Amino acid sequence: MTPHSEYTVAEFCDLHQACADGREWALSTGCKTMSELWRRDDMKPEWRVWIATRENVLDDRTLRLFAVWCARQVLHIANDERCKNACDVAERYANGLATKEELAAACAAACAAAYAAACSAAYAAASSAAYVAARAAARAATSAAAWDAARAAAMDAQSSWLTENTKPNFIKGQPCN
Repeated sequence: MTPHSEYTVAEFCDLHQACADGREWALSTGCKTMSELWRRDDMKPEWRVWIATRENVLDDRTLRLFAVWCARQVLHIANDERCKNACDVAERYANGLATKEELAAACAAACAAAYAAACSAAYAAASSAAYVAARAAARAATSAAAWDAARAAAMDAQSSWLTENTKPNFIKGQPCN
């Protein structure tokens, strides 16, 4: 392995143990390097997310900003100011504007909000289990289809964010800064 040369598609797939389908597709494109593959617009969104989250492809700051962006896409579900604050602090931390202590405090508060929400959901489930079970059985097929569509839309949005906002590092032996 020559230092500071770019990973070929095959080397990257081998190094990170790509799934068989992803590896087969990547090799079939004719792309020689990972940068060339990254620029393709026909890559499955989940594969782009997988590539971006491999070690040393994106730096910590970029990964943190991606995580904040993803979290903000579903913040309306949490409906708790502590969760919004955790995203704000994490973004400030990524940009060097918050301390590790502020980040830890915001994380602890968001965890407390998640615990409170989980306890509330568990209580609601326990108090209306028969009703929930009956409704769930009636809507199973529709819910599965809706979930699949929502998941696909989320993956498309994540892939677009990564394409538009990142500069991946595919250089051998060169860690992200």
